[in-house]
Amino acid sequence: MPEPFRRRSVLAAAVALTLMAGAARAQDQAQDQAPVVAAAADLQFAVEEIAARFSEETGMTVRLSLGSTGNFARQIREGAPFEMFMAADEQFILDLHRDGFTRDEGDLYAVGRIVVKVPEGSSLVADGTFGTLREALEAGRITRFAIANPEHAPYGQRAEEALRHAGLWDAIQPYLVLGENVAQAAQFALSGNAEGGIIAYSLALAPNVAAQGSHDLIPEEWHEPLRQRMVLLNGAGPVAEAFYDYIRSPSAREIMERYGFVLPDDG
Repeated sequence: MPEPFRRRSVLAAAVALTLMAGAARAQDQAQDQAPVVAAAADLQFAVEEIAARFSEETGMTVRLSLGSTGNFARQIREGAPFEMFMAADEQFILDLHRDGFTRDEGDLYAVGRIVVKVPEGSSLVADGTFGTLREALEAGRITRFAIANPEHAPYGQRAEEALRHAGLWDAIQPYLVLGENVAQAAQFALSGNAEGGIIAYSLALAPNVAAQGSHDLIPEEWHEPLRQRMVLLNGAGPVAEAFYDYIRSPSAREIMERYGFVLPDDG
């Protein structure tokens, strides 16, 4: 190749690399500036799928922070820079609104359910009425049983209520392994070091979780309903507003329904 053409080729390559690097930096900056949505851990698989589809359809991006509703409520009171909060228990949002942290009382976006989840090889059978769990406790065959921490995780509170309803709370307490949130409780339940646990139905339906053992719904009348509410926090910007509206769109509702959530219009 003649020298002038070689120089032009090298220059063109250098320009292309510079443009690519600039585009990558711009993308990183856009991601860094994207609003942060605090989402309850039971939403892990559903909200990640919704956020990806939101980005595809709108070109806008949100960052997700997944954890326990109670911990998020405390962090918001301490000034955490979230723009939107998707809680697993609406009371936390109503309390935040009462104390002036949110734009309004938000909207109910779903009602959650809890299940008994047991891994392959467990001595338990997935039974939402706790029949085999009761038998295993009486026979001394339980070593560990996982739930989310009832002190700050709504799914842990509902697990406690269901176990109390069945008269098993006192008997099972010595064997409880508490997850920081319901997603961690699911990890504990499937770790091989526990006979099972109580987790969110939405997590049990995720393909990689569903493939590990079996689950059974706990009767909804055995615990208070998991009325899940979302809200925009003070200072939320237009991207957070767009994502909030998107949660109520047919695309997002289809995903939520697929993960076992009862949608507000469905009762």
